[in-house]
Amino acid sequence: MIVPVRRLAAVCALGAALAACGTSQAPQQPHQSQQPKPHTTRPTPAHATPPPAAAPSRPPTLAPGPAGLTPVFEHAPRTADKTVALTFDADMTADQGPRAASGERFDNPGLIAALRALKVPATVFMTGRWAEEYPDQARSIGHDPRFEIANHSYSHYAFTDDCYGLPTVPEDGMRADVERAYTAFRKAGVANAMPYFRFPGGCYDKRALRAVSGTGVTAVQWDVVSGDAFATDADAVARQVLDGVRPGSVVVMHCTRSAAPTTERAVRAIVPELRRQGYRFVKVSELIGAARAPH
Repeated sequence: MIVPVRRLAAVCALGAALAACGTSQAPQQPHQSQQPKPHTTRPTPAHATPPPAAAPSRPPTLAPGPAGLTPVFEHAPRTADKTVALTFDADMTADQGPRAASGERFDNPGLIAALRALKVPATVFMTGRWAEEYPDQARSIGHDPRFEIANHSYSHYAFTDDCYGLPTVPEDGMRADVERAYTAFRKAGVANAMPYFRFPGGCYDKRALRAVSGTGVTAVQWDVVSGDAFATDADAVARQVLDGVRPGSVVVMHCTRSAAPTTERAVRAIVPELRRQGYRFVKVSELIGAARAPH
């Protein structure tokens, strides 16, 4: 989601059972003492079916809102636990293929490398079109346990009218657009994308929440706008984040080199300072889990 530097208004906003070892008692031989014979363990036959693996736990989601509307998450409870989630929108709009073919870069491998070097967990909200353009990077991010991939639509078209000039998805195509992104992730080799969805531009209304409710996602917004979109001053981006972060915050940034060129430098300033202040970086799934826990 690429948004202008100005702060958005009140948004238009995851044990296998051990195989029992059979035992047998060796038969007694004639004229031997009647002492019990030791039990021996039978080896598991090579053709035996292995025990079932434990089912992976489902990522935490929020309960549906009134009338079954898709729930919306902005930040975790403001507790003494100083956690913060850095999120990065990997934007590429469905009609930007020609621009990518001409050399425009919608990825930012330097940013991902910086997060790895700094050992920062993060959630990447990825469009399906981005995953199609950069499948190797999508797969690498999706297989790295430090990261989680969430859904930012397939097309990066808006789900409301008048959303920063983005083309719009018709209401009857909204659910299909979300599902098409998950299909693109699987084709790129991302098997476990999270059930979280970020509306392009952060723009949504009741109609959009109703349209995507059948997908079972939690809509994830934010409470800290980094201002990295189209920014040229990394220090200003860092200051805006540092001034806005509170315990449980979700920070929105971008993983799009051409439209957010200062993000990597800003992150390299933000991370050590927040750690100095006692913050711990987590993925969105941990914050949602905390929001579900009783307080």
